[in-house]
Amino acid sequence: MPEYTLTANTPLDGFSQDFVGVSIKEVNDRAIVSIAVPKDGEKELVDALASSYQIELPKTGLLSASSRDNAVLFSMAQDQYFFIFDYEGNAAASTVRNDLGEAVYLTDQSDSYVMIRLSGINSRRLLSRICPVDIHPSVFPVGSVARTIMEHLGATIIHEGEDSFLLLSARSSAHSFLESIEMSAVNIEPIS
Repeated sequence: MPEYTLTANTPLDGFSQDFVGVSIKEVNDRAIVSIAVPKDGEKELVDALASSYQIELPKTGLLSASSRDNAVLFSMAQDQYFFIFDYEGNAAASTVRNDLGEAVYLTDQSDSYVMIRLSGINSRRLLSRICPVDIHPSVFPVGSVARTIMEHLGATIIHEGEDSFLLLSARSSAHSFLESIEMSAVNIEPIS
């Protein structure tokens, strides 16, 4: 009987490409875990986050960042959060469970999303062609998060750094999402 070996693939097979003033790179060394807060469980979660990651629950539209595992926490809906952190493996929810205990309901979302990082001086110009969110730094400063639609696909945009954005979208449409980003990058006009 033949032996088979399964090999995990990322949604975009590690895509990375540089364009004029912007780099597009699939992020595949981070995990996404959704956190739902049980009824009357917010205090337990606040205490667990403070002791494990030295962060607070963020306000909607903003993230809390921890130096531990380069972790960020942001709100997706009332009493629901996404926790993204440096991790390679297939037990991300168990890792978070070890840190937060029974204070939360957890679901590993790592395989459900594609994560793409845009960086460089033209990252905003690229996004302005496909993203309806006003991402001017005065309106959408570093640490801001928004759920939106880009080219008819659901997306979450995180402003990570001055010229750096992390985009999340459904894994099932990862190639279409990347294609819209690439097309926008190709069509960035040089600044005169």
